Amino acid sequence: MFKTQNLHTTLDISSILKGCSTGKKMHQELLYSNYAPAMFAICLRYASDYHGAEDILQEGFIKVFGRIGQYRGEGSFEGWMKRIFINTSIEHFRKASKNRFLNLEEDYQVPIQPCAVENLIKDDMIKMIQSLPEGYRKVFNLYVIDGYNHREIGALLNISEGTSKSQLARARNTLKKRIIELNEPI
Repeated sequence: MFKTQNLHTTLDISSILKGCSTGKKMHQELLYSNYAPAMFAICLRYASDYHGAEDILQEGFIKVFGRIGQYRGEGSFEGWMKRIFINTSIEHFRKASKNRFLNLEEDYQVPIQPCAVENLIKDDMIKMIQSLPEGYRKVFNLYVIDGYNHREIGALLNISEGTSKSQLARARNTLKKRIIELNEPI
């Protein structure tokens, strides 16, 4: 149930979606205010900075409102939206980037102390992920956070499964090194 700010009524998701599909501004604002924080978190994971994430968020909601009639009620609405935002993030960087991926085949294992990860705060981890090279960042997010397998990632990003695996290994290695550096005594 969603509470409107101007009215003291509650609306269910199907009413909100119906209103959005007919272009009702109040329903669009309600949908946006309820889902923007979660969708912005996705955008931040894929973007290289805060402003890039804001651009992806706006572009994603434009797509959601334009395609809302295509949602058939199968599965969760939030899952449907999440997929749009992930695809929008990928498209955004596919258009903007000329240097799409590094094809690196080596995998270095760096030991890491379990307590090192506990000392990180969420914002630090987001910044570390954002600072990864674009190819690493996309594969890391799709695999680790969004749960795609390497075959699906390859199809989404137009790369081979081997490149996806390599990019993931490099992303993990880079993040491990940065975590270790943060936790080294000064």
